[in-house]
Amino acid sequence: MKRLLLLCIATSLFACKGEPKEYVTLSGKISNPDESKILKVFRGKGYEKIITLNEDGTFKDTLNVIAGDYNFQHGKEYGQIYLENDNTTSFTTDNNSFIDSLVFEGDDSDLNNFSVKSFLLGKAHFSNELVASNDIDVINKAIENYKSSYEDLKVKYTDVDSTHLAMMDTNIDRTVNQLSSFVKSKVATNNAFPKGSPSPDFENYENYKGGKTSLSDLKGKYVYIDLWATWCAPCLKEIPSLKKIEKQYEEKNIEFVSISIDDGRGHKNDKVAAYSAWKKMIADKDLGGTQLMADNGFMSQFVQDYKVTGIPRFILIDPSGNIITADAPRPSSSELVKLLDQLSI
Repeated sequence: MKRLLLLCIATSLFACKGEPKEYVTLSGKISNPDESKILKVFRGKGYEKIITLNEDGTFKDTLNVIAGDYNFQHGKEYGQIYLENDNTTSFTTDNNSFIDSLVFEGDDSDLNNFSVKSFLLGKAHFSNELVASNDIDVINKAIENYKSSYEDLKVKYTDVDSTHLAMMDTNIDRTVNQLSSFVKSKVATNNAFPKGSPSPDFENYENYKGGKTSLSDLKGKYVYIDLWATWCAPCLKEIPSLKKIEKQYEEKNIEFVSISIDDGRGHKNDKVAAYSAWKKMIADKDLGGTQLMADNGFMSQFVQDYKVTGIPRFILIDPSGNIITADAPRPSSSELVKLLDQLSI
């Protein structure tokens, strides 16, 4: 009887402790959820779990996973989360500011919060206005602050494993190296094309409205040049902002000149198709300003003379044909309006 009692006690204790669960419990709340009310958790093409949100945006489900990093999607928003069986993990966020308001709780919350906070450092330290700025000292200072903020995060989130820490170190170093190269490129451009030096010229570029146009035809006006192509997504993203700038300064002594360097890439190397796409996009998007086609794409002499290796690229020239800046702010940057207003155009 005594043996049986001891066995029952032992069995009871084991049952209280419980076997490791073969699933992770994931719960949380998404405020202002997307109308789909769907949260998709996935990992490449090998795993996918669909979780349906309640009307108030709350959710709870179990997922059988292989320990590792997973992606999740709600509407057009994405995030990343570490999941492991036998864990209980949750997060809350607002769909109107998805990543910015994302907070994890439960198991591995240190790791998950560290990952999202590290990602947000770039947004906090490198605004579009900063990157568009030609103030090299300010950009370098931002890089130093970025690195310092990351070190502070490592001190705050002490439970991050060495593997994830090494991965994030690599990502941070990559960002710093890219920005450092960007700064070096800006310095090189400014040194190669100092303010007040004569601008490289272009001659007889086809004008969408008919005839040919040369840079010399525009003397007496400030000239803001946009080098772009129909296949360039960042170029197209600037179009709405460029239209606003053109409207804002339509009565001023400035010509907005868009030079397409479409040479067939993005159109199966078919230059005829690229030319047609250029004309069609101008018509479809009702592009304003002076729309020109470069004579030889990236190999055009004007493009080569300005050492252009990527687009969009913006150039500002004074009424005498001299360079104001060979790397002008983008239309979407508030720095452009500041620069143009300083010139008293």
